[in-house]
Amino acid sequence: MSGPADPAAPDLRLAGLAVAAWLTALAGLHLTATTMLLVAGAAAGLATVTALHLTGFLGRPGRSLRRYGWITVGVLLGVLCGATATAARLGVRDAEAIRSLVDERARVTVELTVRDDPRPVRSVPGRPVTLLVAADLVTLTGPDDRRVRAAARLVLLVPEDGWRGLLPGQRVTAEGRLAEPRGGDLTAAVVMVTGPPQRAHGPPPWLQRAAGVLRAGLQRACEPLPDEPGGLLPGLVVGDTSRLLPTVEEDFRATGMTHLNAVSGSNVAIVVGAVLLLARWSRAGPVLATGLCAVALIGFVILVRPSPSVVRAATMGAIGLAALAAGRPRAALPALAAAVTVLVVVDPELAGDAGFALSVLATGGLLLLAPRWRDGLRRRGVPGGLAEALAVPAAAQLACGPVVAGLSGTVSLVAVPANLLVVPAIAPATVLGVVAAIVSPVWPAGAQFAAGLAGWPAWWMVVVARYGARLPGGNLPWLGGPAGGLLLAVLTVALLVALRRPVLRRLVAVSTVAVVVGTLPVRLVPGGWPPPGWVVVACEVGQGDALVLPVAPGQAVVVDAGPDPRAVDDCLRRLGVREVALLVVSHFHVDHTAGVGGVFRNRRVHAVRTPAWPEPASGRELVRAAVGGVGMQPATAGWTWRAGAVELTVVGPPYPMRGTRSDPNNNSVVLRAVVAGVSILLVGDAETEVQRALLERPPPGGLRADVLKVAHHGSAYQEPAFLDAVDPRVALVPVGAGNDYGHPSPVVLTRLGRGGARVMRTDTDGDVAVVGRGGMSVVARGPDTREQS
Repeated sequence: MSGPADPAAPDLRLAGLAVAAWLTALAGLHLTATTMLLVAGAAAGLATVTALHLTGFLGRPGRSLRRYGWITVGVLLGVLCGATATAARLGVRDAEAIRSLVDERARVTVELTVRDDPRPVRSVPGRPVTLLVAADLVTLTGPDDRRVRAAARLVLLVPEDGWRGLLPGQRVTAEGRLAEPRGGDLTAAVVMVTGPPQRAHGPPPWLQRAAGVLRAGLQRACEPLPDEPGGLLPGLVVGDTSRLLPTVEEDFRATGMTHLNAVSGSNVAIVVGAVLLLARWSRAGPVLATGLCAVALIGFVILVRPSPSVVRAATMGAIGLAALAAGRPRAALPALAAAVTVLVVVDPELAGDAGFALSVLATGGLLLLAPRWRDGLRRRGVPGGLAEALAVPAAAQLACGPVVAGLSGTVSLVAVPANLLVVPAIAPATVLGVVAAIVSPVWPAGAQFAAGLAGWPAWWMVVVARYGARLPGGNLPWLGGPAGGLLLAVLTVALLVALRRPVLRRLVAVSTVAVVVGTLPVRLVPGGWPPPGWVVVACEVGQGDALVLPVAPGQAVVVDAGPDPRAVDDCLRRLGVREVALLVVSHFHVDHTAGVGGVFRNRRVHAVRTPAWPEPASGRELVRAAVGGVGMQPATAGWTWRAGAVELTVVGPPYPMRGTRSDPNNNSVVLRAVVAGVSILLVGDAETEVQRALLERPPPGGLRADVLKVAHHGSAYQEPAFLDAVDPRVALVPVGAGNDYGHPSPVVLTRLGRGGARVMRTDTDGDVAVVGRGGMSVVARGPDTREQS
């Protein structure tokens, strides 16, 4: 088949093969080995028949077949490769010997090889940390001492003790109970482990040990830096996010900069590009320069660990190197397609990995779109450097947009400018961070100096993410999941096609300006924060509680402080709270107390009330240390407080609760507040026992309230009769996104909704305000979240 007639046209001859292999493997992860073998057989048969037609063995091919025949053969071969490779892995995943033990939730002993660094599962501060460990099974011994040997993949949920320091490639034995995997990948089973590994079978491979030494050296070099850039730099350089603050992670996600927190093809390109510049500066020839770049590429892979995600990133970054060596820039696209095909065939699970999709799409966008946009900007008089800086992040963001939209349910309007602003900082931070890691074993002072220099560009990225995430209207809501990603992909392709025609290009430009000019005033001016007439705000602070009641301009009552000082401080700053007339701590669990320092940050707090129940002691000491000379007074049933438009009464618990499922929860301070005529019931984490007690001994005036702060983050421990007695119009559920407690309970939310309550959740709606002016309404501050009841 001859090449494209237009030398400037992209070479897409292998694109059909790669896309077909990718999509077939992705579909196969949700099917069975038998189904995929049938698909492979059908694809092989059709490819054979089509090829025979094209070569004339089965008659003269028609015009359409002559034009598109070999493309069809390529697609069918991609289906064949993807289906065959996935079927082989599914046969191992679904093997009956392991599946039967998973169904029994059997207790087993597993000998395994660690595949990637143990990483923490997000949890509430102060609670034991659970690590997730990806591993390959060597042998499994069941309860009847029967041994199973299989190359199956496992996911282990383990404690920190004994597991934190394990390296990829290390072989260990552990005991735990099997559980069902989530599906959609090649994981055969989840193993719940409660103790350290029983024994280790020798040290990890020397490559992993070398990487561990360098990565630990980078962490030490970053210790003197402030927490935010110091936690970001190892993630930016080697993908180590163990010290990355949750607030920075959330800001990066909101501004479309999450790709900077993980090793990607861009990291590889920066390191290899730096070596290439040095080679050219020293006047090295193309062969020597290519050899030096290859050495740098291998060394970088060793540094960041040759895990599947790193190999994927290195492959994407090496595409440019291959094009350089061949002297043919157009070879980059076929190299990308070949790399995708090989990676999917070797490891079909990559087909369902969001990082893989983002790497491939970003690389494709840079190869297909960025050069054309850069040249178009140059023709319009834009300087070359600026044209490159504008085209690269715009192309990468446009290509990755459908995947990001499907994952997050939002379309970021600040992603392109935010990524554009940080472009000058990425390369120096990465190169200096790599230097710090390399010299750390032999010259710790030099490593700290290099890390200190890298801290400045890292700080700039943190600042851009922080302010970009706080821009109102920065994220538009979108349909989540595969349907949302597919819809945006179709619209993106349609937009790119439309922009090729001058008339349609002008129409799109005018329409875009009209939409922006027409919608921004509606979104930003009336939807300012806080909304006028607000009577209570549930702050988005993660998996915890923090609620605010307005007393006067700049002054408020705060009930609980959440798990993160930064989060509650940000919420109070958004509300303009400069003075806290009263801080009430409902109980001493850390998801209500660990953020108390943020309430006191640059604010005067007049009084603090806490529960009479003193446990847990760790949370009580957190509050005691923060309040200092303000002092803590108990809030017992019957205590009242008034200031401005706020009236508070403690209505529970009616008596001390002992011997319950959770005494600290059930001894939470239960507050009834009236603000500007709106009644609000704040119940802390009070569970079924105290809710029944309040039904038996109702406070004066009863339990009816306009607004209910649902207890314990909407957990299942709710008394239905209590919810019916409160009969709220609005139910506020402070809860953290992605928490591993199952909060909130769908049953509880459904019951509240059927009772006529408007249910608002901080994990999906962000900060939520109830407005009492002109009839009750609800305003949410989350992504494009102005909603009224």
